[in-house]
Amino acid sequence: MKSRDRESVFGELRAKGFRMTPQRMMVLEAVEASDDHISAEEIFRQAHAKYPYLNISTVYRTLELLKTQGLVAESDLGGGRLVYHPLGKAHHHHLVCRRCGGVQDVDESVFDRLSAELKQKYGFSAELEHMAIFGICKKCKR
Repeated sequence: MKSRDRESVFGELRAKGFRMTPQRMMVLEAVEASDDHISAEEIFRQAHAKYPYLNISTVYRTLELLKTQGLVAESDLGGGRLVYHPLGKAHHHHLVCRRCGGVQDVDESVFDRLSAELKQKYGFSAELEHMAIFGICKKCKR
């Protein structure tokens, strides 16, 4: 995580009354440093190597806090495993094949019309920052 980004995120959490414990810092840094989505178990392995007193429940509680504060997105990309991605990075979406398990990224502009239509017809402001849509890919349809 870039130090300026890191300090602003930490400052934001502190301003909301949250303490920045070493465990919270390590979890946030692991999510931010990941080039891809990262699971709680992967975060735990990384952080536990540096801080052996950390336990997995602390990782889950911290991820829940970061999620409720709008700092990370949680996704189920299939297989019953939740993964996390920092919301500060570009928004993106996924098409997940139920047959082969393949994951394809989708540009967020694809959902602009859906968002506008939900707003117009239902007065609903959809939060479409990060989501997975399940179906069958064209390779598996053949």
